[in-house]
Amino acid sequence: MTRQVASILRDNSENKKPSPPKMAVYVTGLEIDRERTNDYSFVSKINIVEKVYDEQNNQYLNEQGKNFTVERLMPTPYTLSLNVDIWSTNTDQKLQILEQIFMLFNPSLEIQTTDNYVDWTSLSVVNLDSIGFSSRTIPVGTESEIDVATLGFTTPIFISPPAKVKRLGIITNVITSIFNEETGDIDLATSRPELKAYDDSAKVYQTDTSAQGFDNEDSLVTTSINNYGLYVNGTVARLISNQGLGANSWSDYLELLPGNYTAGLSTIRLNRKDLTNEVVGSIAVNESNPTELIVNWDEDTFPTNTVIAGRGQVDSIIDPENFDTSIVVPGTRLLTLGNIGNQDLLGLPLVIGTGPNAWKNASGTDFIASENDIIEWDGSNWSILFDASETDTLTYTTNLTTGIQYKWTGEEWLLSVEGEYQNGSWRITL
Repeated sequence: MTRQVASILRDNSENKKPSPPKMAVYVTGLEIDRERTNDYSFVSKINIVEKVYDEQNNQYLNEQGKNFTVERLMPTPYTLSLNVDIWSTNTDQKLQILEQIFMLFNPSLEIQTTDNYVDWTSLSVVNLDSIGFSSRTIPVGTESEIDVATLGFTTPIFISPPAKVKRLGIITNVITSIFNEETGDIDLATSRPELKAYDDSAKVYQTDTSAQGFDNEDSLVTTSINNYGLYVNGTVARLISNQGLGANSWSDYLELLPGNYTAGLSTIRLNRKDLTNEVVGSIAVNESNPTELIVNWDEDTFPTNTVIAGRGQVDSIIDPENFDTSIVVPGTRLLTLGNIGNQDLLGLPLVIGTGPNAWKNASGTDFIASENDIIEWDGSNWSILFDASETDTLTYTTNLTTGIQYKWTGEEWLLSVEGEYQNGSWRITL
């Protein structure tokens, strides 16, 4: 018993003595146990499956939840020695206390230090090694000290290094490389066809591991859960299967995935060849129509708009034949869906000076632009900022009126993110 413990027992007063019976436990030694030493490099792996926890009702459900693998490293064995001092006022009291203790040790007592399922050192044993019946000596003297009996115990223990806990996942996509007859090679560079086996020329392989990241997608076969494709229309996503568009329920699909679906927290990730990074959005199944997945897109993951003359957006996408040019203000930027001033309604070339009055410049001269061009009004004249007939590079721009982003493929304007995604080019993260 330490001085601090004794002081607490007598209420921090020098005028009060500890009153027996009392018991004090303290460690007397710690030594490494060479006889129980095993291979220090041994690693034990155990797989654990949790139950699903219902946070609303604060209870576990009888359903399979997350899977984990625990890697346990070999612990180091030690022998712990400790003493138990028993304070008593007389011999009869001492014998009664010792009787209750001795009956448990025959010759040892098995103990469990923890109820942790993965703790392989939780079971141990306590051995009673020595008994000191009394602390008194002969002759006693004029004063009678409190009689203290001392019991010596030893127990084997382990000191364990930290365990490595890994969350198990399930393979949802398998990308297989197949021989490409056109190029005579395999894109993933895992092997080479016989015709190229002895070619001394350097071969440059693709390093992108996404299904849509390769230049030649015909050389890849992707296998995923039910091999579903995806169709994105605005904030709604639908599954594509052999049964058609929107014929399959998202609720049934999400049950096949590892993990637990949480509306608003689970995400969908899109990837294809023309995207530099994944497009991400949080998801929620439409309760009234489970074939629809409502997506809240993270616009920060969208492709960056191409800066055209200082801006990466257009104010509107218009049909030149129906657009009222009187409402435009200087700086208005438009994407045209038709020709301006170069053809009549029959598609025949117009005579110079006979163009539509609505599209004339302030000086009265004709303005001529083609379909898919981006034009701007500066207060006096119209000008072409993006000439679609002269541009074949990938270009992105956003319609400020609708907030929808489009891309120029060299031939036409398409929705940049929306549209069809093949099997393997999208995934759900729960």
